[in-house]
Amino acid sequence: MSDQPPGSSGIARLLEVMARLRDRETGCPWDREQSYATIVPYTIEEAYEVADAIEHGDFDALKAELGDLLFQVVFYAQIAREEGRFDFDAIAVAAAEKMERRHPHVFGDAKVASAAAQTTAWEAFKAGERAQAGGSGPVSVLADVARALPALTRAEKLQKRAAREGFDWPEVTQVLDKIDEEIRELQAEMSAQAPHDRLVDELGDLLFACANLARKLKVDPETALRSTNAKFERRFRRIEHWLAETGKTPADSTLGEMDALWDRAKAEERGES
Repeated sequence: MSDQPPGSSGIARLLEVMARLRDRETGCPWDREQSYATIVPYTIEEAYEVADAIEHGDFDALKAELGDLLFQVVFYAQIAREEGRFDFDAIAVAAAEKMERRHPHVFGDAKVASAAAQTTAWEAFKAGERAQAGGSGPVSVLADVARALPALTRAEKLQKRAAREGFDWPEVTQVLDKIDEEIRELQAEMSAQAPHDRLVDELGDLLFACANLARKLKVDPETALRSTNAKFERRFRRIEHWLAETGKTPADSTLGEMDALWDRAKAEERGES
């Protein structure tokens, strides 16, 4: 670990590196060509790589990925500075002021009894900020749920906002009933050979209902799906391995053969083999 105090030479060096990369005469051609929009995909990718490092408990990777994510912030700040809009220091000051404003129990005289009470207070502060940003007109409670979020995550956030206003089923069994209803509606459209856009609509409703179930169960839907993706990949790789031992590939095999190997992989993971 570095003995440097927070905010000393490290960030100054990174800001200098970014400025040199963007220098119009001596900088990197690729970095000079970038804009806010073109680096968005890299920012999203870096955020997911941070999450992956945390999920795997790889702290060496986490340090590197956090650096990559921080570099994205520095990149945006440099572009904004060149345009005379704001700089990295303004971003940091705004973030600090926001945290102080939303934590009056830490930086002021307010009292908060529990983490749950703090969550309620936090949402109240955010609602007040949305109202201020919206001017004199009515402001939807859904106003600042980012459209660029992964669809399952955004669904869960939209539902959570609506639930705070009382628009929510009180029982999880009601959500399960809704999922059954959406499955039946999708089956009906499939049986009727409905147009593709109808299938998209009904499948979207089903996924939205599943996201609602995840919220009710206090399960992050993206985390759950990532876990299932990893499980599927792990088991399919075992199928490929066992087939390779017999000189075959999945393309050379029948569904029945692969399904039997899938069951074998499941049993192996459960310690049943």
